[in-house]
Amino acid sequence: MIKILNNSNKKEAHQIFTIFQHSYKIEAQLIGSLDFPPLLRSAKNIQNSKTLFYGFSENACLAAVIEIVIEGKLLKIDSLTVDPHYFKKGIANKLISYVLEIIDFSDAIVETAVANIPAIHLYKKHGFVEFKRRTPSHGIEKLAMLV
Repeated sequence: MIKILNNSNKKEAHQIFTIFQHSYKIEAQLIGSLDFPPLLRSAKNIQNSKTLFYGFSENACLAAVIEIVIEGKLLKIDSLTVDPHYFKKGIANKLISYVLEIIDFSDAIVETAVANIPAIHLYKKHGFVEFKRRTPSHGIEKLAMLV
């Protein structure tokens, strides 16, 4: 089941934070980064965020989260995380499909690490194509994709 999450609620913010931590630890290993910026994000930061969070729950447990920003007709996917206990179940695919269906947008953009091949393949399945590469100050090469 997919529903919007109330990240301003301390308990829900902590649930989002926990999934972020579990998922981003795996991603950091996957891309070979010892200093992965998303792992530095706090539960308080999530609680104070003005972005939108949608969650996928299975058996009343939050299993995955997608974080989005809507700026006019631009949809930005800021994060997509799945708890490792729920990997390989198609949940990330369902969350992407969901936001692409419910949001009225003209362009959608996402960034991921160039080394995160599984994420790149997932976004390509949804029609995203590469349009830019950059290396921010943290040193992890990023790939921007657009649909």
